[in-house]
Amino acid sequence: MRAVVLREPGPVENLELTDLPLPEVKPGWVRIAVKAFGLNRSELHTRLGLADGVTFPRVPGIEAVGIVDAGDGFAPGQQVATMMGGMGRTFDGGYAEYTVVPREQVIPFRSELPWEVLGQVPETLQTAYGSLTTGLDLEAGQTLLIRGGTSALGFATATLAKDLGATVFATTRQPDRIATLKDHGVDHPLLDDGEVAKQVRKIAPEGVDAALELVGTPTLPDTLNATRVHGTVCFAGMLSNQWTISNFYPIGYLPAGVRLTAYGGEADDLPASVLQRHLDRIAAGQASLGPAKVYSMTEIRQAHDDLEHNRTAGKLVVLTGRAEGAAP
Repeated sequence: MRAVVLREPGPVENLELTDLPLPEVKPGWVRIAVKAFGLNRSELHTRLGLADGVTFPRVPGIEAVGIVDAGDGFAPGQQVATMMGGMGRTFDGGYAEYTVVPREQVIPFRSELPWEVLGQVPETLQTAYGSLTTGLDLEAGQTLLIRGGTSALGFATATLAKDLGATVFATTRQPDRIATLKDHGVDHPLLDDGEVAKQVRKIAPEGVDAALELVGTPTLPDTLNATRVHGTVCFAGMLSNQWTISNFYPIGYLPAGVRLTAYGGEADDLPASVLQRHLDRIAAGQASLGPAKVYSMTEIRQAHDDLEHNRTAGKLVVLTGRAEGAAP
């Protein structure tokens, strides 16, 4: 099979498209014929040597969609998604034509959507859903600020929040992406000038009820200041590649009464029913994933370079080249 191997951390040239033996199926594991996989900041962190617990050489990739090839608990040909659980870190991940993962992190679905669309969904939906539920307890009628709104996760969160009945604020640092946010249904697109809290409070003087921090620790203080007393900020992303706070003093750092949580989930945090409903709504034209850029496996270095330098809005997806539309 073809697979992308990261020999050691470093530049995009360290990603090598090569041939590997078909992975064997262990008891309790499932082999998936991968049709598409999404790119994530997690894999960028792995390539840059910023991720803990990774051994090399390694096939990266924390998510994939495809069909069951062999293994326990699923019929061959079943469409499935998989993510997390050590994929691309402690065992080989989704950047390959086949991947073998524990049965517990396989989520079945049925859809006639093309694989380049299905490849946008799993990890992004899991994080968006978990952030809004576990991280923020967002309710209908509340206001939500998404810091980093033109990321794939930002678009997915906006879709789910609007579906819930929330009023959505979302930021971008690129002036030409304001219209993209508006077209996606964001109520208040904001150009991130570093002082978003001032912009938010001109519209919502007491601050937003909830905020999702996707940029990282550099913008977190301003995001906290955009949130009302008894409101909640959920830290779920690190587009800036900065995720730690030096000399953290909670009383001095956190505005009085503003709550700070975090979210990072696994495959079992995304119920199959939630995935299926989301896919069905996309197919019916009732939900939007936001923009995406699709690559072939031979373009993996370009895809990673685009990811690293934030050249595209939305999700980056790679097709393995083994599918012509959805299956079966």
